Amino acid sequence: QGQLVESGGGLVQAGGSLRLSCRFSRMITSVFNAGHMGWYRQAPGQQRELVASIPNRGAAKYADSVKERFTISRDNSRKTLYLNMNNLKPEDTAVYYCNKDPDTLDWGQGTQVTVSS
Repeated sequence: QGQLVESGGGLVQAGGSLRLSCRFSRMITSVFNAGHMGWYRQAPGQQRELVASIPNRGAAKYADSVKERFTISRDNSRKTLYLNMNNLKPEDTAVYYCNKDPDTLDWGQGTQVTVSS
């Protein structure tokens, strides 16, 4: 099992919601707590892109395409990163990954999100 374990993806209709989770299983808690973390996605035929990031302190940042719809959060005690996705659109269909921001860790397997129209 790798260091990053993503879960929570699935098939949902447009307008629906999903909550993704990512556990940084092997990371030392203090390192996680201090880290700037992010959610990325890769659609078929496209490059992986950063969609949301959250520092250890301060405000999260979002790609324009997901602003007002996605919310990133973290539970430092569980070394877990979350992504709440609302009002999903077909163009959100992608494999979603977590990593540090910038992405310095080996990638996990990701979790597939498919939004049907």
